[in-house]
Amino acid sequence: MKHFCIFIILVILPVSFISAQSSDIEFLKEVDRMVTFNTTDIAAEYKIVKRDPGGANSTTVATMFRRDRANQFVILILEPVVDKGKGYLKIGDNLWLYDPIDRSFTFTSAKERFQNSSARNSDFNQSNLSNDYKVTGSQKAKLGVFNCTILELEALNDRVSFPKRKIWVSEDYLIRKIEDYSMSGQLMRTTAIPNYQTVGDRWLPVNMVILDHLRSKRINNKIEYERTTITISKPSLSELPDTLFSKEYLERVNR
Repeated sequence: MKHFCIFIILVILPVSFISAQSSDIEFLKEVDRMVTFNTTDIAAEYKIVKRDPGGANSTTVATMFRRDRANQFVILILEPVVDKGKGYLKIGDNLWLYDPIDRSFTFTSAKERFQNSSARNSDFNQSNLSNDYKVTGSQKAKLGVFNCTILELEALNDRVSFPKRKIWVSEDYLIRKIEDYSMSGQLMRTTAIPNYQTVGDRWLPVNMVILDHLRSKRINNKIEYERTTITISKPSLSELPDTLFSKEYLERVNR
């Protein structure tokens, strides 16, 4: 009779490693919580100014309506006149772009550029770092007047716009700077968020400045990057009607 021996190898992770992982997740959850409006709706006006390398500017003004608890948002373009009435509707993982000229909806992606600027459609989503990324490194650093924790992140799914990120988080759990990277480690964007405004018991950026490292030009022997400045104003926590988060709303508002 042959005898078989089965060897079971147990891998025991150090308590410190498990604790570090748990601590990282809780830290990201707190970062998400500070800017997520789960108990109220949020609306605000966004002014998006894109400056091309060399100096040409273009401006988009839009109203954003967001319902974080249902993972929904609507963005309605107000300016420029040529784009007035265009709209974005997000319900769950689905995102549509509405064109009032031919009255059509087309699927788009959260990864796409917003109105050809350095912003991505995903920049208007609620923060979901704790579910979308894992922490692969951390350190302490000074960023201007802020004492920050720098976290290096890697994506846990392919729905995110950038597979790798580095974020600077100040002591109040607000993100002050973001570097977005490709899978190979190429720096794609740098975002600065110097100021926030309180809205209820949560926070909303006052402005964001995005440098697009994929769009650049050498001018006077100096590299200039496309620069997009987003200014957020007129925030409101007023309850929004359910009918607003629908294709019918975008069609109706353009009649």
